[in-house]
Amino acid sequence: MAIYSQTRSIKNCVQGKVYLKQHGKIPIPRLTERTKPQKSDLHLHHTLNMSNMNVLIYSGPGTTPACVNQCLETFRVLFTPYYSVSTVSEHILRDQPWEDKTAVIIIPGGADLPIVKEFREKINEKIKKYVQKGGKYIGICSGGYYGSGRCEFEVGTSMEVSGPRELKFFPGTCRGGVFRGFKYGSEAGARVADLKINTSLLPDQPNTVYGYVNGGGLFVDANKYPNVQTLAYYGDKLDVDYGADGKKAAVVLCKVSRGDALLFGPHLEFSPDLLKEDSEVPRFSQVIKSLAATNKQRIDFLRSSLKLLGLKVSDKVYERPKLSPLFLTSIDGSSATELVNLMEHEIGYHIQNIMDVGTDKFAINKSAASINTLENSSSHEDPNLAIKKIYLCDDKIPDPSMTPYFDLLSYKNHLVQFYQESEEHTISRGAVSNTFMYGEVVTSTSVLMDINYRLLPLLPDGFTIIGTVQVLGRGRSGNHWVNPRGVLPVSTLLRMPMNIVNNAPLVFVQYLSSMAYTRAILEYDVGYNKIPVRIKWPNDIYIRLPEYIGKEIDSRSKAVTHAKIGGVLVNTHAFDDQYYLIVGAGLNVNNEAPTTSINSVIKVMNEHEKSIDGSEFLEPLREEKLLARYNVIFHEMFEMFKKSGFSPFLQQYYKLWFHSNQIVTLANNNNIQAQICGITPDWGMLMARDLKTGTIYELQPDGNSFDMFKGLISSKR
Repeated sequence: MAIYSQTRSIKNCVQGKVYLKQHGKIPIPRLTERTKPQKSDLHLHHTLNMSNMNVLIYSGPGTTPACVNQCLETFRVLFTPYYSVSTVSEHILRDQPWEDKTAVIIIPGGADLPIVKEFREKINEKIKKYVQKGGKYIGICSGGYYGSGRCEFEVGTSMEVSGPRELKFFPGTCRGGVFRGFKYGSEAGARVADLKINTSLLPDQPNTVYGYVNGGGLFVDANKYPNVQTLAYYGDKLDVDYGADGKKAAVVLCKVSRGDALLFGPHLEFSPDLLKEDSEVPRFSQVIKSLAATNKQRIDFLRSSLKLLGLKVSDKVYERPKLSPLFLTSIDGSSATELVNLMEHEIGYHIQNIMDVGTDKFAINKSAASINTLENSSSHEDPNLAIKKIYLCDDKIPDPSMTPYFDLLSYKNHLVQFYQESEEHTISRGAVSNTFMYGEVVTSTSVLMDINYRLLPLLPDGFTIIGTVQVLGRGRSGNHWVNPRGVLPVSTLLRMPMNIVNNAPLVFVQYLSSMAYTRAILEYDVGYNKIPVRIKWPNDIYIRLPEYIGKEIDSRSKAVTHAKIGGVLVNTHAFDDQYYLIVGAGLNVNNEAPTTSINSVIKVMNEHEKSIDGSEFLEPLREEKLLARYNVIFHEMFEMFKKSGFSPFLQQYYKLWFHSNQIVTLANNNNIQAQICGITPDWGMLMARDLKTGTIYELQPDGNSFDMFKGLISSKR
């Protein structure tokens, strides 16, 4: 199979990879004569601000996968449920308006020089301004070196890196490695450091904690700088010059104008659960054991340090949940069984009941009866490598105790009911969610299909995967996160013949999904059309915050009045003459943090209506009923879309979005004032009309980021 790289145009239509059989062709979207994809920012006058809910972990040149993964694991433990923790690339930091949505930016360990190259000028300037205006920065190991005024690493050796750095949150020098023996890509120099805690600043902490060190530095003469507080000192003898004061500052907290920077020499984010023994470094097994024996103290120290930084931190002991069984079934009672038979015939078993479907391995079980015999291991699980266990349930729905957070029978019954009430009056074999799979804890509903190229062509039309918790949720620009219970993720496979995309462009599938989910809320039952949900172009779903229910909102207000509760990500592949679209959608039904949920808003709506006249009471949304409603609506819309394109939905989309007649500024085009006047019916580009000349500017949906809560549109690069 030939894998063709995406063109810019196809990427701007649908996110994801495009796989084609050899000699396959991709129809390139036609751009109108007026189209001018803007390189400028557009500032919106009548918009809102957004509170800082993101924790961004840099994952690009200068970081290592191990350091990024350790950061993700540990900071998710500490920040759940208050913040959304995800990775970002250098491109996002350079080109996207991330600052006003970010609680803290974290630079993990790796190597300092590639960061110097990538961050020079623009990214450094953005980070400095962000922190000076009240933002937070965490630098670990090389991120600590980089956040200092000067880096001195392995001076006098072949690995020497030394010179001034731009951020200068710590005004002085970060010098290391504090212990000899460091080698890039090796645990040869790794050891456990004895860290003495400054209990005058952290009185709830013990005198000593222990942390992993491999190339980390110390902050020279930290006590002489008035903006610096030392949280921990190295207790061991070090192999570098300590500085004039003789202190060995390992962790420092720096005040930077209105913001703060927390810099670490040691890797206190490193969890022993993610470390593996190294046959070439036998003594490393003792490092892991030592860290495991003192792991609680490490987490407690980090928690206290983050609180001192001014962040909300969970006091609960949180661990990433292990993957759960996947239950495969179908409404018609046979399609799931036929799918397993097809997989056996086309793919076959790797060993015993294990099937290699591309990237993942599935353990196929023909009945759920054996599920109680599964071992419940307490060891750490790598969700990327773990074997995913599938249980075929065409003959019988599992006992509700096996799926306590999602009632499979209720979902099936609602699907049958809503399809019977639809124009088709029945559920066809290729209808959305006729064949579906549910898992309480999954890697990602989309990724389970997206990365398994041997499985994808075998899946029936409308195949749906539903989860309760995703441990490797994926968003735009490759961001990953753990989504908690209450945020309902679902992904659906749709097929489209290549010869119809000129009349039904792929870009509109994301519009259809967001419209279907919004309609599913408003059409959930009688009275739910009052729920204040709207679509942010092109496909994000927002809701009015509970504190603004029943209140008038001044269009000039900069208050935080709405929050994102849903979004859509479409990935596309192509085999032979068909597109395979994996439509991933997520909706916050019940999870109140870090912003709000639909049911939280419904509760306040009920209280408001009762205070006025005691009128109708809305029950909280049930995920099973809501999802069934969404899937039936989405199926109807998609079938019409394939026949008639997006034109029948255009006016409906305008009724559901935020942006009619919104005024914008083309900041890099001589501050041209323009008014949003809709989207193009061919490729869904946002249209803004120059108020003076009448010139129409068109912006690509996936080529530009519309950040209405900052008040701008920025081009993605």
